[in-house]
Amino acid sequence: MRTRRALPLIHDETVGDIRVLRCLLPYLWPAEDRGLRLRVAFAIVCLFAAKLASVYIPIFYKYAIDALVLETGAAAAAVPVGLILAYGLARVLSLAFGELRDALFARVGQRAIRRLALQLFRHLHGLSLRFHLERQTGGLSRAIERGNRAIEVLLRFMLFNILPTLFEILLVVGILWYMFDVWFAGLTLLIVGCYIAFTLGITEWRIKFRRQMNETDNQANTKAIDSLLNYETVKYFCNEDHEADRYDQSLKSYERAAVLSQTSLSLLNVGQATIISAGIACVMYLAAVGIIAGRLTAGDFVLVNTYLIQLYQPLNFFGFVYRELKQALIDIERMFGLLRVEREVADRPGAPALRVSGGHVRFDHVGFGYDPRRPILNDVSFEVPPGRTVAIVGPSGAGKSTISRLLFRFYDVGTGSVLIDDQDLRYVTQLSVRHAIGIVPQDTVLFNDTIGYNIAYGRPGAGRAEVERAAQLAHIHDFVMSLPDRYDTMVGERGLKLSGGEKQRVAIARTILKDPPIMLFDEATSALDSHTEKEIQANLREVSIGRTALVIAHRLSTVVDADEILVLSAGRVVEQGRHDRLLAARGAYAAMWARQRDHGAWDPEPAAPAVPRPAVADGDAGRDVDWVASAAAVGLPADRTVP
Repeated sequence: MRTRRALPLIHDETVGDIRVLRCLLPYLWPAEDRGLRLRVAFAIVCLFAAKLASVYIPIFYKYAIDALVLETGAAAAAVPVGLILAYGLARVLSLAFGELRDALFARVGQRAIRRLALQLFRHLHGLSLRFHLERQTGGLSRAIERGNRAIEVLLRFMLFNILPTLFEILLVVGILWYMFDVWFAGLTLLIVGCYIAFTLGITEWRIKFRRQMNETDNQANTKAIDSLLNYETVKYFCNEDHEADRYDQSLKSYERAAVLSQTSLSLLNVGQATIISAGIACVMYLAAVGIIAGRLTAGDFVLVNTYLIQLYQPLNFFGFVYRELKQALIDIERMFGLLRVEREVADRPGAPALRVSGGHVRFDHVGFGYDPRRPILNDVSFEVPPGRTVAIVGPSGAGKSTISRLLFRFYDVGTGSVLIDDQDLRYVTQLSVRHAIGIVPQDTVLFNDTIGYNIAYGRPGAGRAEVERAAQLAHIHDFVMSLPDRYDTMVGERGLKLSGGEKQRVAIARTILKDPPIMLFDEATSALDSHTEKEIQANLREVSIGRTALVIAHRLSTVVDADEILVLSAGRVVEQGRHDRLLAARGAYAAMWARQRDHGAWDPEPAAPAVPRPAVADGDAGRDVDWVASAAAVGLPADRTVP
């Protein structure tokens, strides 16, 4: 059996960050979509054009000031106007190219998020039942939500903040070197370098607090969702205070991490402000010395000051941006980690679809265990002939529901094989197997939508007339029509607005709509009252006519009419036959029957002679045996009713 491999999440390592970016690149530069690639190219062009325009703003500003201070007469009235217009145009172009860049890239980013989210959604549905039984819904939903948000953060900050800012720094340093001297350029570069180094160091230290916040937030969210989903259980046991205490423990941990995070953020902000202020003061001092020496003008003084302020504005957010980028990379890595979880049950390459001719189900020496150390089924063999009904009974934990999961191929068998019409389910596609089987489970879970939607779920796209016909066959149509909103009635989360019997009939209706050749009833009436159980059983018998049916049951009264009954105990078939023969055998089945009728009062007696059976065709063996005689053979009352 293939096991699910746990993938480590890489948080701080550069190789992990590079791997995340490499995984994300195909979504941003899709090889199959030339239009999106052109959008990316034009967006990059607009990005650089916006930065070029922005670095010219202080230059036009400088020349305008010099013109006002140094020029006289007509030139003073004419030259500044042109420079001021150029200054205004540069600001407009910088803004326009930035907005055009955002507009062009919006579709690229949203398409990447959509494709990745859809791929992850499909992948999660493709994972085995084991994964979904072990997962925590709250934590998983938060991981998906954060992953989608992280892509937006990464694109916004990496492409539209970090890279443009670095490009602008290089341009400014080059311009200062060209217009002044190496000291201006070198000092500016040194200040920026110190600022970035300080920010990275403090932010790396702070990340552990952010990680603690995320982990405790996940825990709190998971506990809250789990508690609210089990609202009734909490109420049954009066455990509101217990649940509140558990939730508060997670909130306390979050509170501690949040306080440390905010305190360290204050330290970061003070340090950044100190470096920036000292840098501006130093560069302005150099400019002032140059003016006094006659090498520079007042416009030069304004130029370097404007450049530094313009440059430090995005750097002010560098710590926040860096932290968000690191967190985004962590969240995206977790998202890609989910995508790398291997499918325990996977179709073989080129596997054909199941071809159903009659619906003959066969378990051939099947062995299986959820954990190899604890086998559930041991050498189980039985057949369900086409059009016949076979029931599986046995105590809790005997492996009854495991059989249904293997039939649906939620798991692959450890040994032996499960076959439908002589085709091993491991060698055909899972989708085709599940198309061939309809199920009415014990716990019918409905979507928080309308009754019509939940019935139509059996065959999406079915028309209203087909939905109503299925509801009529399931004997729920009249009930639905009595409701104010009829088929548009909302059923509530998990169908809690409907009774157990109503939910079961909805499940029967959607299975009828699916119209599968094989039916599986997994404890379909065990949670219902006797009256509703009899009505549902009548529905199930109608549905099973002409189909192969496998009935998994705990109440033996629901399977007395089955063509064959298998008694499962400790993962093995210990008895099989029709109801009357099993009673006459006075074995495990007869003991179960007696316990269910008399609540454990059946006292084994010496074996009674088997009841002679009338001569009938092999296919109908045992159908016409008199119930009273078979019951008398084991000393049981003739009444079939089981409380």
